[in-house]
Amino acid sequence: MADSCTNASHRLQTTDNIRLEMMSTLTAIVVGGVLMSAISLVGSLTLLLPKETLDRIVQPLVAFAAGSLLAGAFFHMLPAAADNGLPSMTSALGVMLGFSLFFGLEQFLHWHHCHRAAADCKEPLTYLILLGDGLHNFLGGLGVGGVMLLDLRLGMAAWLAAAAHEIPQELGDFGVLIHGGWERRPALLFNLLSGLTFLVGGLVAYAVSERIDVTILVPFAAGNFIYIGASDLVPEVNRHHDAKVNVVHFASFVSGVALLWGIRIALGADA
Repeated sequence: MADSCTNASHRLQTTDNIRLEMMSTLTAIVVGGVLMSAISLVGSLTLLLPKETLDRIVQPLVAFAAGSLLAGAFFHMLPAAADNGLPSMTSALGVMLGFSLFFGLEQFLHWHHCHRAAADCKEPLTYLILLGDGLHNFLGGLGVGGVMLLDLRLGMAAWLAAAAHEIPQELGDFGVLIHGGWERRPALLFNLLSGLTFLVGGLVAYAVSERIDVTILVPFAAGNFIYIGASDLVPEVNRHHDAKVNVVHFASFVSGVALLWGIRIALGADA
Protein backbone atom coordinates (compact mmCIF):
# COMPACT_ATOMS: atom_id res chain seq x y z
CA MET A 1 0.00 0.00 0.00
CA ALA A 2 2.82 2.36 0.92
CA ASP A 3 4.60 1.58 -2.36
CA SER A 4 1.42 2.27 -4.31
CA CYS A 5 1.00 5.63 -2.60
CA THR A 6 4.64 6.46 -3.26
CA ASN A 7 4.32 5.56 -6.96
CA ALA A 8 1.12 7.57 -7.31
CA SER A 9 2.76 10.56 -5.62
CA HIS A 10 5.77 10.25 -7.92
CA ARG A 11 3.56 10.13 -11.01
CA LEU A 12 1.61 13.17 -9.80
CA GLN A 13 4.83 15.07 -9.14
CA THR A 14 6.18 14.13 -12.58
CA THR A 15 2.96 15.30 -14.23
CA ASP A 16 3.10 18.59 -12.32
CA ASN A 17 6.74 19.10 -13.38
CA ILE A 18 5.85 18.48 -17.02
CA ARG A 19 2.99 20.97 -16.80
CA LEU A 20 5.23 23.59 -15.22
CA GLU A 21 7.87 23.01 -17.89
CA MET A 22 5.29 23.34 -20.67
CA MET A 23 3.93 26.54 -19.13
CA SER A 24 7.41 28.06 -18.90
CA THR A 25 8.02 27.09 -22.53
CA LEU A 26 4.70 28.64 -23.55
CA THR A 27 5.65 31.82 -21.69
CA ALA A 28 9.00 31.88 -23.50
CA ILE A 29 7.27 31.39 -26.87
CA VAL A 30 4.82 34.23 -26.17
CA VAL A 31 7.47 36.63 -24.86
CA GLY A 32 9.83 35.75 -27.71
CA GLY A 33 7.07 36.28 -30.27
CA VAL A 34 6.09 39.65 -28.86
CA LEU A 35 9.70 40.81 -28.70
CA MET A 36 10.34 39.62 -32.26
CA SER A 37 7.37 41.58 -33.54
CA ALA A 38 8.55 44.64 -31.59
CA ILE A 39 11.81 44.50 -33.54
CA SER A 40 9.82 45.59 -36.58
CA LEU A 41 9.61 49.05 -35.00
CA VAL A 42 13.35 49.45 -35.54
CA GLY A 43 12.47 50.34 -39.11
CA SER A 44 11.53 53.83 -37.96
CA LEU A 45 15.26 54.51 -37.62
CA THR A 46 15.35 54.89 -41.39
CA LEU A 47 13.55 58.21 -40.92
CA LEU A 48 15.91 59.46 -38.22
CA LEU A 49 19.37 58.56 -39.50
CA PRO A 50 21.18 60.03 -42.51
CA LYS A 51 21.38 57.62 -45.42
CA GLU A 52 25.17 57.43 -45.20
CA THR A 53 25.01 56.48 -41.53
CA LEU A 54 22.28 53.92 -42.18
CA ASP A 55 24.30 52.31 -44.96
CA ARG A 56 27.32 52.03 -42.67
CA ILE A 57 25.20 50.34 -40.00
CA VAL A 58 23.09 48.01 -42.11
CA GLN A 59 25.81 46.19 -44.02
CA PRO A 60 27.84 45.12 -40.94
CA LEU A 61 24.55 44.11 -39.30
CA VAL A 62 23.74 41.93 -42.30
CA ALA A 63 27.15 40.25 -42.05
CA PHE A 64 26.70 39.75 -38.29
CA ALA A 65 23.26 38.26 -38.86
CA ALA A 66 24.64 35.85 -41.49
CA GLY A 67 27.25 34.56 -39.05
CA SER A 68 24.68 34.25 -36.27
CA LEU A 69 22.20 32.32 -38.40
CA LEU A 70 24.76 29.87 -39.79
CA ALA A 71 26.32 29.32 -36.37
CA GLY A 72 22.89 28.83 -34.84
CA ALA A 73 22.15 26.11 -37.37
CA PHE A 74 25.49 24.29 -37.16
CA PHE A 75 26.42 24.80 -33.49
CA HIS A 76 23.00 24.47 -31.88
CA MET A 77 20.17 23.04 -33.97
CA LEU A 78 21.76 20.19 -35.89
CA PRO A 79 23.69 18.85 -32.85
CA ALA A 80 20.46 19.05 -30.83
CA ALA A 81 18.58 17.03 -33.44
CA ALA A 82 21.29 14.35 -33.31
CA ASP A 83 21.35 14.37 -29.50
CA ASN A 84 17.60 13.75 -29.43
CA GLY A 85 17.92 10.65 -31.58
CA LEU A 86 16.69 12.04 -34.89
CA PRO A 87 18.06 9.80 -37.68
CA SER A 88 20.65 11.53 -39.83
CA MET A 89 18.63 11.10 -43.04
CA THR A 90 15.48 12.46 -41.39
CA SER A 91 17.50 15.42 -40.16
CA ALA A 92 18.93 15.97 -43.64
CA LEU A 93 15.43 15.88 -45.14
CA GLY A 94 14.28 18.42 -42.54
CA VAL A 95 17.15 20.76 -43.46
CA MET A 96 16.35 20.46 -47.17
CA LEU A 97 12.66 21.05 -46.49
CA GLY A 98 13.40 24.21 -44.53
CA PHE A 99 15.91 25.39 -47.13
CA SER A 100 13.68 24.62 -50.13
CA LEU A 101 10.54 26.08 -48.62
CA PHE A 102 12.19 29.42 -47.94
CA PHE A 103 13.81 29.42 -51.37
CA GLY A 104 10.42 28.84 -52.99
CA LEU A 105 8.78 31.46 -50.80
CA GLU A 106 11.35 34.05 -51.73
CA GLN A 107 11.17 33.23 -55.43
CA PHE A 108 7.38 33.37 -55.47
CA LEU A 109 6.94 36.61 -53.60
CA HIS A 110 10.01 38.45 -54.93
CA TRP A 111 10.52 40.35 -51.68
CA HIS A 112 14.27 39.88 -51.93
CA HIS A 113 14.24 41.59 -55.33
CA CYS A 114 12.58 44.55 -53.67
CA HIS A 115 15.37 44.75 -51.12
CA ARG A 116 17.96 44.81 -53.86
CA ALA A 117 16.16 47.13 -56.25
CA ALA A 118 14.09 49.46 -54.13
CA ALA A 119 13.71 51.87 -57.03
CA ASP A 120 11.60 49.29 -58.89
CA CYS A 121 9.33 48.50 -55.94
CA LYS A 122 6.09 50.42 -56.27
CA GLU A 123 3.06 50.19 -54.02
CA PRO A 124 1.65 46.81 -55.21
CA LEU A 125 4.93 45.12 -54.34
CA THR A 126 4.89 46.62 -50.87
CA TYR A 127 1.97 44.30 -50.13
CA LEU A 128 4.04 41.39 -51.35
CA ILE A 129 6.76 42.55 -48.97
CA LEU A 130 4.33 42.37 -46.05
CA LEU A 131 2.85 39.05 -47.17
CA GLY A 132 6.28 37.54 -47.69
CA ASP A 133 7.53 38.74 -44.32
CA GLY A 134 4.37 37.49 -42.64
CA LEU A 135 4.82 33.99 -44.07
CA HIS A 136 8.54 34.12 -43.38
CA ASN A 137 7.97 35.09 -39.76
CA PHE A 138 5.27 32.44 -39.31
CA LEU A 139 7.56 29.67 -40.54
CA GLY A 140 10.43 31.08 -38.50
CA GLY A 141 8.24 31.11 -35.39
CA LEU A 142 7.16 27.54 -36.13
CA GLY A 143 10.78 26.42 -36.28
CA VAL A 144 12.06 28.39 -33.28
CA GLY A 145 8.99 27.36 -31.26
CA GLY A 146 9.78 23.73 -32.04
CA VAL A 147 13.35 24.25 -30.86
CA MET A 148 12.09 25.82 -27.61
CA LEU A 149 9.85 22.83 -27.00
CA LEU A 150 12.80 20.53 -27.45
CA ASP A 151 15.19 22.53 -25.27
CA LEU A 152 14.30 25.95 -23.86
CA ARG A 153 17.91 27.14 -23.60
CA LEU A 154 18.60 26.00 -27.16
CA GLY A 155 15.47 27.82 -28.24
CA MET A 156 16.78 31.04 -26.71
CA ALA A 157 19.95 30.75 -28.78
CA ALA A 158 17.86 30.13 -31.91
CA TRP A 159 15.69 33.14 -31.10
CA LEU A 160 18.76 35.34 -30.68
CA ALA A 161 20.10 34.29 -34.09
CA ALA A 162 16.72 34.97 -35.69
CA ALA A 163 16.51 38.37 -34.00
CA ALA A 164 19.95 39.32 -35.33
CA HIS A 165 18.59 38.72 -38.83
CA GLU A 166 15.35 40.61 -38.25
CA ILE A 167 16.99 43.96 -37.43
CA PRO A 168 18.64 44.64 -40.82
CA GLN A 169 15.68 43.05 -42.62
CA GLU A 170 13.18 45.33 -40.91
CA LEU A 171 15.30 48.37 -41.71
CA GLY A 172 15.14 47.39 -45.37
CA ASP A 173 11.44 46.53 -45.30
CA PHE A 174 10.41 49.80 -43.74
CA GLY A 175 12.48 51.74 -46.25
CA VAL A 176 10.76 49.91 -49.13
CA LEU A 177 7.29 50.61 -47.70
CA ILE A 178 8.04 54.33 -47.36
CA HIS A 179 9.47 54.37 -50.89
CA GLY A 180 6.30 52.68 -52.13
CA GLY A 181 4.18 55.57 -50.91
CA TRP A 182 3.14 54.42 -47.43
CA GLU A 183 2.76 56.89 -44.58
CA ARG A 184 4.97 56.31 -41.56
CA ARG A 185 2.28 55.15 -39.10
CA PRO A 186 0.54 52.62 -41.38
CA ALA A 187 3.96 51.28 -42.41
CA LEU A 188 4.95 50.74 -38.78
CA LEU A 189 1.56 49.20 -37.92
CA PHE A 190 1.50 46.69 -40.78
CA ASN A 191 5.15 45.84 -40.27
CA LEU A 192 4.30 45.12 -36.63
CA LEU A 193 1.36 42.92 -37.66
CA SER A 194 3.53 40.94 -40.07
CA GLY A 195 6.01 40.45 -37.23
CA LEU A 196 3.27 39.03 -34.98
CA THR A 197 3.01 36.00 -37.26
CA PHE A 198 6.24 34.82 -35.61
CA LEU A 199 4.23 34.49 -32.40
CA VAL A 200 1.46 32.68 -34.27
CA GLY A 201 3.97 30.18 -35.64
CA GLY A 202 5.37 29.54 -32.17
CA LEU A 203 1.88 28.98 -30.76
CA VAL A 204 1.05 26.55 -33.57
CA ALA A 205 4.21 24.58 -32.75
CA TYR A 206 3.13 24.50 -29.10
CA ALA A 207 -0.42 23.42 -30.00
CA VAL A 208 0.67 20.45 -32.12
CA SER A 209 3.48 19.36 -29.79
CA GLU A 210 1.22 16.92 -27.93
CA ARG A 211 0.11 15.27 -31.16
CA ILE A 212 3.31 15.04 -33.18
CA ASP A 213 7.03 14.85 -32.51
CA VAL A 214 8.27 18.41 -33.00
CA THR A 215 11.91 17.29 -33.15
CA ILE A 216 11.72 17.46 -36.96
CA LEU A 217 11.13 21.22 -36.63
CA VAL A 218 14.71 21.61 -35.38
CA PRO A 219 16.46 20.69 -38.68
CA PHE A 220 13.61 22.50 -40.48
CA ALA A 221 14.58 25.69 -38.63
CA ALA A 222 18.25 24.95 -39.38
CA GLY A 223 17.46 24.77 -43.09
CA ASN A 224 15.68 28.10 -42.78
CA PHE A 225 18.70 29.66 -41.06
CA ILE A 226 21.17 28.18 -43.56
CA TYR A 227 19.20 29.47 -46.54
CA ILE A 228 18.79 33.00 -45.18
CA GLY A 229 22.40 33.21 -43.99
CA ALA A 230 24.18 31.70 -46.98
CA SER A 231 21.87 32.51 -49.90
CA ASP A 232 20.27 35.74 -48.80
CA LEU A 233 22.63 37.64 -46.53
CA VAL A 234 26.18 36.64 -47.50
CA PRO A 235 25.72 37.76 -51.14
CA GLU A 236 24.72 41.18 -49.82
CA VAL A 237 28.13 41.79 -48.21
CA ASN A 238 30.75 39.66 -49.98
CA ARG A 239 31.29 41.61 -53.20
CA HIS A 240 32.40 45.03 -52.02
CA HIS A 241 35.39 46.51 -53.86
CA ASP A 242 36.80 48.30 -50.83
CA ALA A 243 39.21 46.03 -48.91
CA LYS A 244 38.63 47.87 -45.63
CA VAL A 245 34.89 47.43 -45.93
CA ASN A 246 35.37 43.74 -46.67
CA VAL A 247 37.45 43.38 -43.51
CA VAL A 248 34.69 45.04 -41.47
CA HIS A 249 32.09 42.74 -43.00
CA PHE A 250 34.17 39.64 -42.36
CA ALA A 251 34.86 40.72 -38.78
CA SER A 252 31.12 41.25 -38.28
CA PHE A 253 30.40 37.80 -39.71
CA VAL A 254 32.98 36.18 -37.41
CA SER A 255 31.51 38.11 -34.46
CA GLY A 256 28.12 36.55 -35.15
CA VAL A 257 29.67 33.09 -35.31
CA ALA A 258 31.66 33.71 -32.12
CA LEU A 259 28.57 34.90 -30.25
CA LEU A 260 26.63 31.71 -30.98
CA TRP A 261 29.69 29.58 -30.23
CA GLY A 262 30.08 31.39 -26.91
CA ILE A 263 26.42 30.77 -26.11
CA ARG A 264 26.94 27.06 -26.80
CA ILE A 265 29.82 26.95 -24.36
CA ALA A 266 27.87 28.98 -21.78
CA LEU A 267 25.00 26.50 -22.01
CA GLY A 268 27.40 23.77 -21.01
CA ALA A 269 27.43 21.98 -24.34
CA ASP A 270 30.52 20.01 -25.20
CA ALA A 271 32.84 22.09 -27.38
